[in-house]
Amino acid sequence: MNYPPSPLTALDDKYREMTETPIPRLVFRLAIPSMVSMVVTALYNVVDSAFIGHLSTEATAGIGISFAYMTFIQAIGFFFGHGSGNHISRALGARRYDDAETMAAVGFFTPLLVGMVAALVGLPLLPWLVVLLGAPPGVVEPACDYLRYILIASPFMMSALTLNNQLRLQGNARFGMIGIVSGALLNIVLDPILIFTLDMGVTGASVATAISQFSAWCLLLWGTRRRESVHIAVANFKPSGYYYREILAGGLPSLCRQAFNCVSVVMLNYAAKRFAPIGDEASSVAAFAVVSRATMFAFSLILGFTQGFQPVCGFNYGAHKYRRVRQSYLFAYSVSTVMLLILSVLGYLFAPQIIALFRSEDPLLIEIGSRALRWQCLVFPLVTLSTATNMLFQNIRMPFRSTLLSIGRQGLFFIPAVLILPQFLGLHGVEMAQAVADVCTFLLSIPFAVWITRKLSALSDGD
Repeated sequence: MNYPPSPLTALDDKYREMTETPIPRLVFRLAIPSMVSMVVTALYNVVDSAFIGHLSTEATAGIGISFAYMTFIQAIGFFFGHGSGNHISRALGARRYDDAETMAAVGFFTPLLVGMVAALVGLPLLPWLVVLLGAPPGVVEPACDYLRYILIASPFMMSALTLNNQLRLQGNARFGMIGIVSGALLNIVLDPILIFTLDMGVTGASVATAISQFSAWCLLLWGTRRRESVHIAVANFKPSGYYYREILAGGLPSLCRQAFNCVSVVMLNYAAKRFAPIGDEASSVAAFAVVSRATMFAFSLILGFTQGFQPVCGFNYGAHKYRRVRQSYLFAYSVSTVMLLILSVLGYLFAPQIIALFRSEDPLLIEIGSRALRWQCLVFPLVTLSTATNMLFQNIRMPFRSTLLSIGRQGLFFIPAVLILPQFLGLHGVEMAQAVADVCTFLLSIPFAVWITRKLSALSDGD
């Protein structure tokens, strides 16, 4: 009689796959589902914005205001997902399977609890919260309508991001892709039904997102029960200082990056409102919200591809195969740079058409958004160096260097740029702030990239 392979046998097979398969083929195999997952995750916001754009400029701005809280959700989800997932990846590479199962449970259940607390605190303070996030007077009501059900769904959204990253960093990105894609397709179907057919407006978009994210959470949880995956069980939830320190070391760069993303979105909202033409604050805020969605969609492709090398990096670093770590890093950086160069050229050439997809009825929104998008496209390919290098440091447990690079783009450089440039250039300064930040982040990344490449080369001599 033929019996199915045991879970340990399946994990041993995964070890051999991750440490012996040629790097280009392995990275592409892992990157494709990661790219699909990241693009589809971005589609949640893009689809909502596209449908809501047909209601009013104020509604579009309300979605943009809510994006700051969505970034907070991502900060928590990525923190626990990357922190626990990186540890799981190294543990599997070292064949410490019990350790991996305990970390998977700690990493999953903690953001579920954090999301519950966020919902309980945020719902009673909702009107105050959207004003704090930068909503102009006419945008407060639609922002509240959208954010209400997002708050309710926070526990599932946070832990779904954690599950997706845990699966990806185990080398099982296709299971994460199934959950994320299914939820996004459901969102695309529900949006027009709830927004227009049932005449729920902005609230309909929020409800559609909440339902879709819960459905994705269920499918992702199912993915952890597969034979090739590290299983999540309540019995393995053994929180301790050791595991939270490991999550902090592996997830701090993601937390800092997303936290500064949240702060930068709020500051961008304030700057767009302050330096807008008098009486056109909603159009200005909405324009930058649309640009954020468009660039996020493009960047998600690159982020997904570079994430394809992370499990390769984690497994092989744990197995002391440093030559493969270096090779996967350089391969991911080279391919992602070419991809982003192509996307940037297209974005620059068709900027007005891209912005009009979200809100064609507002000429001022298209004018402001087109200028801001073109500024970003001019330097967008530079972003891949900091992204790939940051991910490498994060996987091989160099938290200080990874954190410094992760906060560079939206923290160290964007926040000063959006505070200083508009003082001299007005709204044009707001439009070019992200481009200036990207150039500075690239310059910061160069010495780190050179150093780690040389270090991995030296370690490779002992492979």
